[in-house]
Amino acid sequence: MQSVSKPDVRDEPYGRHERNKLDLWLAECEELTPLLIFIHGGGFRLGDKSDYDAGLLKACFEAGISCASLNYRLSQMAKYPAQMHDCARGLQYIRLNANRWNIDPARVAATGPSAGAGISLWLAFHDDMADPDADDPVARQSTRISCAIATNAQSTYDPRVIREIIPGNAYQESALIQLFGLPADWDWDKNEVDAEVDALTKDSSPINHLSAGDPPVFIYHYEQQNIPGNIHHSNFGRYLEKAMDTLGIECVRRMDTDYESPEQAREEMLTFLKRQFRM
Repeated sequence: MQSVSKPDVRDEPYGRHERNKLDLWLAECEELTPLLIFIHGGGFRLGDKSDYDAGLLKACFEAGISCASLNYRLSQMAKYPAQMHDCARGLQYIRLNANRWNIDPARVAATGPSAGAGISLWLAFHDDMADPDADDPVARQSTRISCAIATNAQSTYDPRVIREIIPGNAYQESALIQLFGLPADWDWDKNEVDAEVDALTKDSSPINHLSAGDPPVFIYHYEQQNIPGNIHHSNFGRYLEKAMDTLGIECVRRMDTDYESPEQAREEMLTFLKRQFRM
């Protein structure tokens, strides 16, 4: 069995920015392998591709699922939608090079915690960003994925919606203020939201892109986060589950208290992945 202590491909550039790099762990298989992309968290302003769920990566790798982990521009470098667009391009770059790495471009999923979870959901629900007429061959590739696994996810980034579904002042989260390129002292209760900011908050919210036919989601939260003002509150999961149920799309919503151990949670995540990948 190959080791997962270090990637087979390290710091592969997928774009022009210094943060546009990815790592790959390539499962050994004669047939094309499915792929799980890890997207790091950190409130869009921290984090690195080395911050991934090592236990889930190992479980996937041993099951014959290749894995990738990528960096993206942080919010102090560029405001939304740079983060989502970078991850979409990373996905497109992998698809363009799928044969080179023995990856099945039709079986790709995304996962991550917090910001990485939100980006994963955004990719799952957003319309395909492929541009078949683009001069850039990367841009011609699809951005659609088979499913997403989202840990401590925010299903919306619109503070006006967060104010309604999450108790306390989570809607004033400073990471979101920075994500939208607003002044540090911005107050959603006092400042006027113009058309540009309104559009950014709505477009950044994964749930606003949800439509019939979108892929299944496994969303996972921690009971200890269920306190007023917590931006990782599980009401984000309940809000998404209700919307997906209405459209008849599978949403597996779990809490850490549903399991006896983190390993047991990862086992169900892997089972979910394998089912979506038809393994």
